[in-house]
Amino acid sequence: MSTQTHEIMGGKVLVYRRERSQYWQCYSRFDGRKWRVSTKTDSLSHAKDFAEDWYLELRGKARAGVLKGGKRFKDAADKFLIEYPIITEGQRAESWVKQYENKLNAIILPYLGNKYLADIDEQTIQEYRIHRAKTCKTGKPPARSTLHQEIVAIRQVLKTAKRHGWITHVPDLAMPYKAAGKITRRAWFSPEEYKTLYEATRDRIENPRHNRGRWVKEAEDLHDYVLFMANTGLRPDEAANLQLRDITIVGKGQNTILEIDVRGKRGVGYCKSTHNAVFPFQRTVKRKKLTEPTDKVFGKPQRELLNTILEETKLKFDRDGQRRTAYSLRHTYICLRLIEGADIYTVAKNCRTSVEMIQKFYANHIKDMIDADRLNVRKPKANSKKPAKRKT
Repeated sequence: MSTQTHEIMGGKVLVYRRERSQYWQCYSRFDGRKWRVSTKTDSLSHAKDFAEDWYLELRGKARAGVLKGGKRFKDAADKFLIEYPIITEGQRAESWVKQYENKLNAIILPYLGNKYLADIDEQTIQEYRIHRAKTCKTGKPPARSTLHQEIVAIRQVLKTAKRHGWITHVPDLAMPYKAAGKITRRAWFSPEEYKTLYEATRDRIENPRHNRGRWVKEAEDLHDYVLFMANTGLRPDEAANLQLRDITIVGKGQNTILEIDVRGKRGVGYCKSTHNAVFPFQRTVKRKKLTEPTDKVFGKPQRELLNTILEETKLKFDRDGQRRTAYSLRHTYICLRLIEGADIYTVAKNCRTSVEMIQKFYANHIKDMIDADRLNVRKPKANSKKPAKRKT
């Protein structure tokens, strides 16, 4: 396709017309960006006059600091939503990818979508935080974790824009006036609370709310699930993916344990259980009549029944108001291992996490690992008694 071109203003502006176009177009590269506009005329002389006035107007807006143009935030968001599922395929769950899409479409784009990428800076993000605090549907500001996830989504979109050369840098999106974060611990069950929980699940088997066999079977499944999770430290999604071929019984007598091939959040890993996980596993296999290597051992946890028992035993919330879920059984495993003196590195390796994460979120549970004799060392006091006078 041939194009007629003419340069004006010393080559700063290009006036051109494509073969199948009726009108002349003008183009200029100014302030590090490409600018194009239609002259809406088929006269070359009129098009040149229009292009000259248009270029001078660009210069005036640039000097006044009101020049806007380039890609908008919604353009970068569309590009991100196309690239992200492809690049992270096999590394991120579909629900994780869908979460980004939902947050962008429902919350972020209505506010930032039409803004030019070059105009989004630290103050724009701060105004977004204020906007979210004032317009949240619940009537109160969103939780810190919710807002953090939204800022992460915005940062990912801006990084996409930077890779495509639409912006030169990603602005600092850190929260201003941020105080040091609280040291919190994950919701878990203390040894006494854990005993109350598994006794309650066992009592539900002996005294079901309904006499139907299905209710008894569900209670048995939940009881063994609680014991298994608290003695392996698996995440709920990892336990849901477990197949019969992933678990091997090794050892003899009191040294019998389970060796587990784990597939979940961190990909493929390995876990060795305590002795108390063996019998719940064997009962589950026998009760469900699992024979094929690909048979699921537990599947999805029974959240409704677990929540009902937690409510009945008043264990749903810990003393800090944190909600307990099936994930709390993993935290219980880690805490109990630390309390009993297990090596923190070995626990981290077995739970497919880092020592740093355990120290950050479980440090309140390792008081028994501190040697009080070494901690409370005192220097010997100097002998203050004066030497006795020698008799002459």
